Amino acid sequence: MHYRRFGQTNLRLSVFSLGTMRCLASEAIAIETVQQALALGVNHLETARGYGESERYLGAALRSGLPLSRDRLIITTKLCPTPTAAEMAHQIDESLNRLGVDYIDALAIHGLNTWEHLAWVQAPQGCMKAVQQALADGRIKHVGFSTHGALELILAAIATDLFEFVNLHYYYLFQRHAPAIALAQAKDLGIFIISPADKGGLLHTPSQRLLDLCQPFDPLSLTYRFLLSDPRITTLSVGAANAKELAGLAPIATQTHPLTDQERAAFDRLQQQHVEQLGRDRCSQCYQCLPCPEAIQIPEVLRLRNLSLAYEMTEYGQYRYRMFEQAGHWFPGTKANRCTDCGDCLPRCPEELNIPTLLRDTHQRLNGAGRRRLWE
Repeated sequence: MHYRRFGQTNLRLSVFSLGTMRCLASEAIAIETVQQALALGVNHLETARGYGESERYLGAALRSGLPLSRDRLIITTKLCPTPTAAEMAHQIDESLNRLGVDYIDALAIHGLNTWEHLAWVQAPQGCMKAVQQALADGRIKHVGFSTHGALELILAAIATDLFEFVNLHYYYLFQRHAPAIALAQAKDLGIFIISPADKGGLLHTPSQRLLDLCQPFDPLSLTYRFLLSDPRITTLSVGAANAKELAGLAPIATQTHPLTDQERAAFDRLQQQHVEQLGRDRCSQCYQCLPCPEAIQIPEVLRLRNLSLAYEMTEYGQYRYRMFEQAGHWFPGTKANRCTDCGDCLPRCPEELNIPTLLRDTHQRLNGAGRRRLWE
């Protein structure tokens, strides 16, 4: 396992972190999963108040006799932003009690997803007042934020200089947040990538076309290499539900060198396939079509269409598309069938795409029963 400096926290994190959102089957399975992760060299365990029994299960694991002492473990928990300091103070106390620890190494404001959330963070009597008190008395060592928000919001949150690290989405198949990676690195923030296996494309169950294009690599290993080859990125979340799902992690955990010629060739094939398969209907993700009067997240809808057509990633497209109108600010926007053909987006599209037609096509391909976020 390789380790990297987590920005200005100066903590040294394993390049893979155990995210415990899915370790919910039982306390025993959670303990076994934590023990296996530590045996592989993972030293960073991440949970959240909102992940069901996750904090309690992690607390049980800490008491079970782990191979690393508490002072060699790095524990992150995440608490949702609150409009008042009192609410945040209550959450901090509850998380400490659930984990059974005297301090939390890193606290992330969980889901800083809206401009209102950012206003709460910046308000003099808002949630950061309680966080700063906990920092002062040692109950929290470092503070950052996680986000599913828009790029502009992420950049504004980083620019506040209130945070030491950021958890965000950024993958080979979703590079919209590249400017946030750059600003975080310029501000010396630790960078934690959220769930590249799952959110990055359900890469643990790839389509046959994606497997063929990535040869001689598998798609998940290739996306891990895309991220690990970037020295700005500190750590990647592995959301294992059990110890068996950590199998195969060890070989990739030392591969932090620059991309090889063979790996670059695989990425070139993926890009060529993307361009050729989609032709004139390819959305390049410029985001100039927004805002939509019907609150359709047009670029994300068309990104899912791109992936479905180019790489046969229909399962992933359905998984994400069906969360629209189900997950609130965690995955905002309405479904594509809300389009009224108003034409507001058309003159703003530099590629002159027939956006209403493509939206209807996406809805037909990917719609089905609605989905909610796993931990809800």
